[in-house]
Amino acid sequence: MDASNSRVQTLGQTEIDWEKLDKTKFYVVGAGLFTGVTVALYPVSVVKTRLQVATKDTAERNAFSVIRGILRTDGIPGLYRGFGTVITGAIPARILFLTALETTKAAAFKIVEPFKLSEPAQAAIANGIAGMTASMCAQAVFVPIDVVSQKLMVQGYSGHAKYSGGLDVARKVIQSDGIRGLYRGFGLSVMTYSPSSAVWWASYGSSQRVIWRFLGHGTGIDDAVPSQSKIVLVQATGGLIAGATASCITTPLDTIKTRLQVMGHDRRPSATQVVKKLISEDGWKGLYRGLGPRFFSMSAWGTSMILAYEYLKRLCAKDE
Repeated sequence: MDASNSRVQTLGQTEIDWEKLDKTKFYVVGAGLFTGVTVALYPVSVVKTRLQVATKDTAERNAFSVIRGILRTDGIPGLYRGFGTVITGAIPARILFLTALETTKAAAFKIVEPFKLSEPAQAAIANGIAGMTASMCAQAVFVPIDVVSQKLMVQGYSGHAKYSGGLDVARKVIQSDGIRGLYRGFGLSVMTYSPSSAVWWASYGSSQRVIWRFLGHGTGIDDAVPSQSKIVLVQATGGLIAGATASCITTPLDTIKTRLQVMGHDRRPSATQVVKKLISEDGWKGLYRGLGPRFFSMSAWGTSMILAYEYLKRLCAKDE
């Protein structure tokens, strides 16, 4: 995803720049497309969240036992607790994210171009800056949605309160802590998701170029325009690598953030206290609670999202 006119021509033809998109079609079709991806992968987020907030004496200590417990008590709907809240906020947040991502990326490529870096390095820097900037903008919408949806995900589990719905959660949080209660963990969210987004997009942008070079494109060995199936395969592989990399690096911060956001109104530990409690219960590996589901979620979400995103861009490209 590159805005530089000096790109290798064959690689340039595998990407569609922001200026070449029909924006109205992009936003409308994109809302439906990403809603579908979220429906498919949402249960993984529920399982990850429950693992991260489980107490030491909770019987469900792995992903499979959590899934069995949810299905036993709530059936399939239990895997979609908080889903309505997430979808309501995800559409405007996604629009904000994608707009910031593409516009920042185009500007970042122009800034790094004069430094004459290698193409993977340029892609890593420009995509990383764009991913971090877009994530910081989107957190203004994502964090309140996160707070509400995560409380719904864990309600009645491991001693957490029960609610009648997303509005009930929001009302009780505001009554207790004011609007700032909906932004609980905002600093950690920015610290978690912004670097995660930077790592994800940097890994995706650079790994694509490394893969293309490995396949001979842009090296003079094979300068033919890649087939559509090859482009999709390279993009999927880049998404998988990016998701795996980002999940391994950022899971500890995500675990701390999740615990802070779901604590009851009468229990307000600091981030330091959360870290100490996790380490006392499980040692340093406690910070990696939910790594399996998060690893799977970010890899699966990353691959699904980027394929949907690249398909969306092809679908919404203006006719030349």
